[in-house]
Amino acid sequence: MDNVALTTTGQTRVDLIPTGADKCARSRLAHFVRWQTSHGRPWHDPDLTAYRDAMLADGKQPATVAAHLSTVRARYRAIVKDNATRQALFDAAAQVVGVGPADRKAFVDEMLTRIENAIDPDLSPVKQVTRQDRPDSDELRLTAEQAGALLAAPGVDTARGLRDTAIIGLLLCTGVREAELTALDVPDLRQRLGGELALHVREGKGCKERLVPYGALSWALAIVDRWLEVAGVQVGAVVRGFYRDGQTVRPGRLTVRAVQDVLGAYPIVADGDLVTVKPHDCRRTYARRLYEAGVDVVAIQQNLGHSDLKTTLGYIGALDVARRRPPAIYAFDVAGLMHQAKMAFDGEN
Repeated sequence: MDNVALTTTGQTRVDLIPTGADKCARSRLAHFVRWQTSHGRPWHDPDLTAYRDAMLADGKQPATVAAHLSTVRARYRAIVKDNATRQALFDAAAQVVGVGPADRKAFVDEMLTRIENAIDPDLSPVKQVTRQDRPDSDELRLTAEQAGALLAAPGVDTARGLRDTAIIGLLLCTGVREAELTALDVPDLRQRLGGELALHVREGKGCKERLVPYGALSWALAIVDRWLEVAGVQVGAVVRGFYRDGQTVRPGRLTVRAVQDVLGAYPIVADGDLVTVKPHDCRRTYARRLYEAGVDVVAIQQNLGHSDLKTTLGYIGALDVARRRPPAIYAFDVAGLMHQAKMAFDGEN
């Protein structure tokens, strides 16, 4: 078998990275090909156990390693089932002197069997620990008091502070992802769901559209409205950056990284330590606060746009909007905040 030219550059060339593969699959397969080539292994002799160990040694998480191996196995299964592969191997076997048709067929059968054995998941398992619970230190969820401190941190006496307060308010009161926040246009702020005022997420994760009712948290809109007024924004992106002068508002929308930087500028005290809040912490906070306020867990799922329990959600359908209406889960003097902002900006004029 070793005397037969079966390399990826020889007569039996096999494309381990098909042109029709999606970006993620191509990346994983390219990573495998680089490893396979660097270790001098031909395409028909994969060692997924060694490949697994190498990825784990490089610090890749078990779930990532498992995903890589799954992609590689799927590609090899497709290759083994392809009649073109069998024909290429059959033709290559003819290069061995004295090999007749029956022997060539036996050779091909043996080769494909060895490949199937090599990609058997039982030979290169990846141990993954399922975590039922995570310590609070892993994922930050703010108390109502901490959320209030975060909201008050930027201040509202500057345009930048007002914008940052609006960003934090929307994150806390709707649970949107940072990418969904940056994609918001002015009309998205005020849509209706079952007669309720709601935020329109035009394209969330997985290309899913949804509406998030504000309920008793619609006070966040007062902050956003004041920001839009000060920024002179009537159409287009809701959250925007500033030019170097720190006052003139840019026409384009903020990036996801910029939103992360905005929150990173306002650390809060949690358990006696100064901690940086991430946008996803606000999303988790929204979910926790609603749950503790008695909102149905499936309603929270719908508000967040999660794909978990899709089958169940498909059977349930859209819940009665009254059951998804957020109660007053934060205590914040928004009227006082807006009065402070008005005094600050009116005083300049």
